[in-house]
Amino acid sequence: MNETFLAVVNPAAGGGRCRKLVGPALDGLRNGGIKLEVIETNAPGQAMQIVRDAYARGYRRFLAVGGDGTSYEIVNGLFPEAAQHERPTLAFLPLGTGNSFLRDFGKGGVEFAIQALLARRSQACDVLRLRHKAGVIYYINLLSMGFAADVATMRARRFSGWGEPGYQLSILTQLVRFRRRPFPLKVDGEPAIDRRPCLFLSFNNSKFTGGTMMIAPKADVSDGLIEYVRWGTIGRAGLIRNLPTLYDGTHINHPLAERRAAKRIDFYFDAPVDVMVDGEVLTLHCEVLDVLPSALSVVV
Repeated sequence: MNETFLAVVNPAAGGGRCRKLVGPALDGLRNGGIKLEVIETNAPGQAMQIVRDAYARGYRRFLAVGGDGTSYEIVNGLFPEAAQHERPTLAFLPLGTGNSFLRDFGKGGVEFAIQALLARRSQACDVLRLRHKAGVIYYINLLSMGFAADVATMRARRFSGWGEPGYQLSILTQLVRFRRRPFPLKVDGEPAIDRRPCLFLSFNNSKFTGGTMMIAPKADVSDGLIEYVRWGTIGRAGLIRNLPTLYDGTHINHPLAERRAAKRIDFYFDAPVDVMVDGEVLTLHCEVLDVLPSALSVVV
């Protein structure tokens, strides 16, 4: 097995922050004895093909240098091929805007990630697989539908260059629209389709989203389960009043909230829906969500 880490760098991550900080960070790893090959990306989706080709050439260790989008592309470059062969390793240098997945393991940022690499600390991690009408995607953090996905979609499509003000504008716009609607599904083969309207659904592997929002406080990245969180028909005022609870995880105690651990979700949608998956905004006609248990080793 090739012991070298393939470092996939998105220099534009974090509004260009990655480009400024990546050199010293990689030098620190090399000085600590980590073997690296470095490839920069310059277009969306490029990392997937780079990783797919590298895995075919024998690489099994990968370093995501950027944000959540970089690791999402690496995971989708590895699978499904990696599910049939030796389990790959994914490490992180969090130099992007959002690095929600790593919040499950500590708050130390880049220095913490470097220490984990130098100490060779790793653990098993599940990979979640969503089959949709046009193909398959894989993720390690979360997939959301409804309000959270609506906010992310509006930010990506209308306010992408606005930074934090764009995020706040997207929230305000969706609070005005405030759509509560059904997302028909079955959990673990239950006989009845759940058609109840809701504000949002989230299908989680790890606890955090948006950097510090603890959407799934009971999630465990290596339990072989999907942590399913649902918030029902809460009103606009109720959501605003309860927004702080999304940051400490106590929202799951709300009478209109539910959470459960599941192995499989079957969707019964009439049309594609907007989803937010590991920081990426997609429109997918979802069919089945399940788990590849311990399919990845993560350096954390």
